[in-house]
Amino acid sequence: MDLLRIILAILLPPLGVFLQVGIGAQFWINILLTLLGYIPGIVHAVWVIARR
Repeated sequence: MDLLRIILAILLPPLGVFLQVGIGAQFWINILLTLLGYIPGIVHAVWVIARR
């Protein structure tokens, strides 16, 4: 399941984070990072998924 989340995190970072932690602080941080730049959003999403 983590592989699917990582693939989704590469395509749409907030979706990968949402599937991992739901709507919370990490989700909103990822939305902000994705809006500021796509790559920081991907890095954060993969980090959140790999950490848990």
